[in-house]
Parts: sequence; C-alpha cells; structure tokens
Amino acid sequence: MGKAIVLKSPEEIKIMQEANQIVAETLAMLQEKITPGVTTWQADSWAEKYARKRGAVPAFKGYRGYPASLCISLNEQVVHGIPSKKVAVQEGDIVSIDFGVKYKGFYGDAAVTIPVGGIDDEKAKLLQVTRESLYKGIEQARVGNRIDDISRAVQEYVENHGFSVVRQFVGHGIGSQLHEPPEIPNYHRKERTPRIMAGMVLAIEPMVNIGTFEVQVLADGWTVVTKDKLASAHFEHSIAVTENGPIILSEFLH
Repeated sequence: MGKAIVLKSPEEIKIMQEANQIVAETLAMLQEKITPGVTTWQADSWAEKYARKRGAVPAFKGYRGYPASLCISLNEQVVHGIPSKKVAVQEGDIVSIDFGVKYKGFYGDAAVTIPVGGIDDEKAKLLQVTRESLYKGIEQARVGNRIDDISRAVQEYVENHGFSVVRQFVGHGIGSQLHEPPEIPNYHRKERTPRIMAGMVLAIEPMVNIGTFEVQVLADGWTVVTKDKLASAHFEHSIAVTENGPIILSEFLH
C-alpha cells in the first residue's frame, strides 16, 4: 500500500455512509441484547447475521487471520478480544465492541463501549470521557487543520480528566480498504502530519485507560490488555471531511 491518501467523491461517501449505517445498526442492536450471561460468541453471531441480512460482509473475519466478525473486549481488555463460548458478560462489566463491514466495495468501522447493568463510578467516568474525547477529535477534522490537531484534542481532553491514551494502536483512513493512510494517533507526536482535506474519510478511535497507557498482547496473538489490568474503553466513528466540517458516517440515524 502506498502512502497516498485517497480522497473520496460525494458518491463514494454516500456508499460509505450506507456501510457505516449497517455498522451503527449492528452496534445499537448489540447494546440492547448484551445482558448478564450472554457469551461474547453469541454477540459475534448476532452481529454477523445482522450484517449479512443487510447485504454486507463482516470486515474483520479473516483479516490478517482474525477468526471472528466482532472484536469484543471486556474490562482491562483494550481491543481485539476474540469472541468465545466460554466468556459470558457479567453485571458490572464494561464491554468494548468494535465492528466493521464491507458493503458495495467500501468499508464501515465503528466501536462503542457499553456498561453491563450497573457499573462503578470510575468505569462510568471512563466511558463518558472516552466518548467525549472522540467528539473533541472529530471537531478538529476540518479542512486546513492537520491530523495532529485531532490527536492533540483527544490527548488533552483525556489527560485533563486523569486518564491515559493508548499509544500502540491508532485510528486510520478508511475507504475501499479497511486501513488506509493516514494514521491517526490519539496523542501528539512531534512530527509534521498531513493536512486535512475535503474528501478524506477517517476512522477516529480513542482507546483510553484508567491507569497506565502501557498495554500488552496476550498469548492468543490478538487480545490487548492494559499492563496494570485496570479498565479500558474504546469509542470509534468513521467520519467524512467536507468543506462544511466533518460528517459522522457511523452516527446511528434511526
């Protein structure tokens, strides 16, 4: 893959909005159905069935060898948790759900972290700050800004609330490929980043930890956990940059 950033036409953005609506609907359905006792495997099965019913193909299944349709990560798991028949969600858990589809040749990608039943105050604050940091980042996705303006907005918001941003995983461009340039870190890097232009479609995805930003990958080769085993949250939207500001393609519209 070259380094070039692919700008999308209004027609392509319209298809990407349809793809992202399927993702948004799937995530909304899962938020209603995931209750104590539901296995992560069951959630994966619901997601895949729903996407296929809508004429889309799960984007993650088989991607670089990933075995499932959904990434579903509980509590101290940051991202890329593999669905399992042996893992049931419990009251008080927070569950990060990342889902993507391919539809009419284009990808949609979004993530939410949901509370299962009542959660403690610290987890509740983590969810709120992570979600709000995503919108702080999206606000900066304006023509003439740089990618680093997004990164900096997320980092400052998160750290001002006493949490930390994961550095090992980043947001990305999205289009006819699931991952396209540019990379979108959730923290400021001392390097010149690309200017933001109309027609860019970006997947912005803060991953935020209660404790240290440091993470490690488990023996399964996929599941990422916080080093200190404190909870982590993940929110993601795919957005299109227009002359009039960003449009959130994966905002649930119904």
